[in-house]
This record gives sequence, structure tokens and C-alpha cells, in this order.
Amino acid sequence: MSNQLRTAMAPLVRRVLPLSRRTNSTAAPLVSRLNKHQQASEEVPSKRSVPQPNSANKGPASRVTTLANGVRVATEDSQGHFAALGVYVDAGSRYEDEYTRGVSHILDRLAFKSTKNRTSEAMMADLEAAGGNVMCSSSRESIMYQSALLPQDLPKMLAIMADTIRNPVVTRDELEEQQVSAGHEIQEYWSKPEMILPELLHTVAYKDNTLGNPLLCPMENLEAMTTENVKTYINTWYRPERIVVSAVGADHDGVVELTEKLFGDMKTSSSESIQDTDTSAASKEDSKSGMFKSLFGKSKPSLPTVLKPDFNTLSRQPAKYTGGTLLIEDDTQPFTHLFVGFEGLSIHDEDIYALATLQLLMGGGSSFSAGGPGKGMYSRLFSNVLNHYNWIESCMSFNHCYSDSGLFGISGSCYPGYESLLLEVIVRELELTTRTGRGGILQGELDRAKNQLRSSVLMNLESKMVQLEDLGRQVQVHGYKVPVEELCAKIENVTQQDMVRVARRVFGGQVGLMTGGSGEVTIVGQGLTKSLEGAENVLQKYGLGKTAKW
Repeated sequence: MSNQLRTAMAPLVRRVLPLSRRTNSTAAPLVSRLNKHQQASEEVPSKRSVPQPNSANKGPASRVTTLANGVRVATEDSQGHFAALGVYVDAGSRYEDEYTRGVSHILDRLAFKSTKNRTSEAMMADLEAAGGNVMCSSSRESIMYQSALLPQDLPKMLAIMADTIRNPVVTRDELEEQQVSAGHEIQEYWSKPEMILPELLHTVAYKDNTLGNPLLCPMENLEAMTTENVKTYINTWYRPERIVVSAVGADHDGVVELTEKLFGDMKTSSSESIQDTDTSAASKEDSKSGMFKSLFGKSKPSLPTVLKPDFNTLSRQPAKYTGGTLLIEDDTQPFTHLFVGFEGLSIHDEDIYALATLQLLMGGGSSFSAGGPGKGMYSRLFSNVLNHYNWIESCMSFNHCYSDSGLFGISGSCYPGYESLLLEVIVRELELTTRTGRGGILQGELDRAKNQLRSSVLMNLESKMVQLEDLGRQVQVHGYKVPVEELCAKIENVTQQDMVRVARRVFGGQVGLMTGGSGEVTIVGQGLTKSLEGAENVLQKYGLGKTAKW
């Protein structure tokens, strides 16, 4: 299953501050960016307006080499004046336990700080000397170190990335600085329902397991976190077999040689450990006093005693979808926000192409579109919802796609007093996609959605950084990259029958038959939510959920 598809379809949940970690999804590369930001994309008049992959415009061939210790090196040729470089670690919040909860939120902030070979000042000087742009971000299933740079600076940048990945010192001062910064970020997220509710949606949908682990570090854990928690997480998950080095616009053999030099001696047993620089228990307590407490007050006294996480258990633990309801009564909000979701499909499911097309077909947006007249106005949620109900502020579909599960549904916001009507509108729109007759999916709107999805994939891949992440994450998830022409062909092969079948599979709670999920709906809301209690009755009225009969 194509990670490209995931990139082009799942939400760009990368962190809007440093959260997915610009908070997303993994779990997803190219298709991940499009689901949320292409939810209301423009109409494509005909297939002739979309570039069709053929012998003249096939995607660049990718090459993958695996080193003796398991590190994978993936490259693609690309013309241009700059190259793109990335290192992808199979880690993230889904692999946290009670001893390391919230570490991945802090870890990407600690990238490119002091190491055994460089002070933080020397690291900054080397980055400036290398030029280009560099970043580190984390999601539920990956931690990504990426850079856009001149080709001749690639060896220098890969050496810097290897140093920050393999030799971080993680000083108490650096940790406290990031604790303070993360504390402000967490407060901002909790003040904005449209930012925090997608997080709570995951928490409710996967209660107490894997994908339900928060991207945001819980405030009670933030102050109590020590350098030992961070180093334990790094030593557990930063293993060579979980690392992919990816480059676009660089010579494959040269990148393999550099990677062998910089990562080839990593031990698969994770016998390398990052030594703690703390000299006493008292010094650790000192690190938790000061600026953080003065700004945010006291929290729980400490995290549980740090124990090495059970790698075998956590790395193999499947995501278990539970579903559930969380309604936050809050009369201070100008709008009531509501998310209705079901267990979606994993990146390995062949039906992901039809589900991605369904997400584009439903589309959506807000009552005000900065994109100008006509933007997304042919999607179902625009034409059926936003154009008909002036009390609805926003309505859009979402598709979060991960390695072994997913979330699909509709989010919306409305003026106070219309909450129960908003719920009914959302459920009705979901139900319409399961029909074969009146109100069902028409061939014309299916063709439009497929054109939008193909063009989104192809246009996004024009960006070297998107191409880089897509390559790295596909190799990380699949072990290879699905050719873009194969991806587009699979999108083109989606039929009306496929769309109805997949809609019934998802909205009827049938995905759990394969994954072990509950099949229940997930409902999360904030605002005047009392009228939303008993929302399950509305789903039964429209024949959705586990009781669906088709």
C-alpha cells in the first residue's frame, strides 16, 4: 500500500508549533498532507487537465540498499540546484509507556543541541556553515530529521544528523528550556478546540494503547521528566534496523558509503547507551525547579522510576480501536466543535485508494474560504452542507492513516444551539455515501475526486522535501517505494461499487473484523454539548455503526 497515498491523503498533522509533530498523522507521508489541506480542493473539469503518468513523465527510479546492521539507504535522482536529505527513525508517541510518556514531544525539540562531539554553540555554528534548512519533527509512528541543502554540503549535514541522533548529551539546562517551551505550546493547544480535539479523538478512539498515546506531553509529566527518561527512550528505539537514511538529488553509492561510515557500526542490540551526565539525585531534582515551576506551578512530584521499556512487547503491540465518547462542556467558546469518526484503514489495506478518494469526494471547508471563489465548492460537504446551513461554521472530512489502523470521519463546528442538528447533518452525509440509489455517489463526482487526488499527488511530488519524506517513510513502512504510475493507476481503477463497499465497511464498523477493533463510533465535542448526549441513537436512526444492515 502506497505511503505516497497516505501522504496525499492523511492530514498534515505535523506540528503547527513543534507538535507532529506539527500535529498528523504517521503515520503518513505525501498523502498525509492532502487529506486535511486538500479537503476542499478545486474542481478539475476533465481528466485531460490532469498530467497522466506515461513513458515521458514516469517518477524517478528509487534505489534501496540495506547495510549489514539493518540501516536502510534510499535515494532518488532529481534534477535541480539543491538536494534533500533525511533520517527517519521508527519511533514516536505510539511506542511510549508510562515511564516515557511525552518524551517524543520533547525529543524533536532537543535535536541539534549539544552532543559528545559538539557543544550546542558549535552545533549551531556547524549548521549555519552547512547552509540550507534543517528540521526535526515527530509523529505517532516516526521521528524525522530532514534538510534541504546544496549537494556538496550533504556529507557535512549527514555527519551532523548522525551526531545528534547517536551522541546527544541531553543536558538538564537544555531539557528545562524545552519543558518551558512545550508548556506554552500545550496551553495554546488546549485553548483552541480545533487543535486539541483531533488529539482527544485519538485518545478516545484508542483508549490506553498505541495510537491513543498523546502527541502532546501531559502537563503532569512535563515537569517531572528527567534526562534519564529521554535517554531511556533513545536507547530503546534508536536502533539501526529502525533507521532509514533517505536522499533526493544525490548519488546513491556515495550516500551508501557515507551512511556506512556514520551508522555502520551501530549495534542492533542497542548496546550503545547514552551516558547520563547527572551526578546525583539532588541534581535531578534541581533540574525540575526554577523557570518551569515559576511559570506553570506544581504538578505531580515525579514520573515512575525509570525502567527500560519492554521493546519486544511495545514494538509488536497492535493498535486496538475502542471507540467512545468525550464531550467537554464549555460555554466560553463561540462555536461548538464536533468530531464523528470510525475506525479507518491502515496503509497496507488495498481499499485505502478508495477511502482516500472518498475523503476528497466529501471534502469540506469553512464558511469563509481564503482560496477565493470556487475553491472546493463541488465537494459534497460544501454543496450539501456549507451552502445550505448558515449556522454551520465549518465542516470537513478527515482521514488519519497509520501502519495498522486509521480514523475516518467528519468534523464540524456550529453556532450555539444547533448542536443536535449538526450531529444529524454529519451522520446523514456519512450515510449518503453508503447508498446505491438516490443520494448516492454519482460517476461524475467520483471522476472529479479521482482527478483531484491524482493531481494532488503529482503536484506535491514536485516538491523535493515532499519527495524526500515520501521516499523515506515508504521505505520505512513497506521496505520499498511504490512507483507513482502504479499509484495513479490504482486511483483510476476505483469504481462506484468500490466506494459504496468501502463506505459501508468503515461506517458499518466492519474494519474491526480484521483488526480486532470494537466497531463503535468515536464522538468528541467541545462547547455546548449537553444536547449531544445519546448521539449513538442518531447513528442507529440512520443505520450506521455495528447495527448497520446492508
